[in-house]
Amino acid sequence: MYSEPYIEPAAIQAAKQPIQHQFNPYSDNGGTILAIAGSDFAVLAGDTRHTTGYSINSRFQPKVHTLPSEKPLVVSANGFSADGDTLVRRLAQRVEWYSYNHGKSINIQSLARLIQTILYGKRMFPYYVHTIIAGLDEEGQGAVYSFDPVGSYEREQCRAGGAAASLIMPFLDNQVNFKNQVDPNTGIQKTATLLSREETIKLVKDAFTSATERHIHVGDYLEIKVVTKDGVEVEYYPLKRD
Repeated sequence: MYSEPYIEPAAIQAAKQPIQHQFNPYSDNGGTILAIAGSDFAVLAGDTRHTTGYSINSRFQPKVHTLPSEKPLVVSANGFSADGDTLVRRLAQRVEWYSYNHGKSINIQSLARLIQTILYGKRMFPYYVHTIIAGLDEEGQGAVYSFDPVGSYEREQCRAGGAAASLIMPFLDNQVNFKNQVDPNTGIQKTATLLSREETIKLVKDAFTSATERHIHVGDYLEIKVVTKDGVEVEYYPLKRD
């Protein structure tokens, strides 16, 4: 007598499959930051949108912070917001300790090494952020340092980080570093020159205006902090809100 073969129900088959348990402590909360160094100033800017996936959690959560130092220094740690806030708080505390212990304010070169030490110390469970600092060096020139999550860093003329970094960085390479810019008369590669403060601010606004047209995790408002020998100046600029 013919009988059909027995087929296990899908629920039973699924129950027999190995189950993978995993926990991801990280999340990307969107936003973008960029910094540009000038002759006697440095600019660090970031949008204020805070997202999770396709949801906007906040339209005004600033990402650029001024450190408690007599020497004007600003920092941004963009990526996983909780890690960024924790890192900035630790830095502010360490900068204050440095002043108490040494009787002077920390300079940007020492701050860069301090951040490297903190990030490398967390390399087994790193802060999930792209960190950038801006200020003036010992000669009064604008300085920008960028860091990866485990502490590798370098001083640069400009750097973008965050959700729209891949859109903004090629623009900065061309407009700030003058890469792939050739003199049409001679055919010779143009030499990079430092931008004025007005040119830099305009460039920052153009970069973010373009990024908001093409990236859903960037928008709402642009916070621009300009570091000079006189302190830190703050400017806000509206961006797209959709």
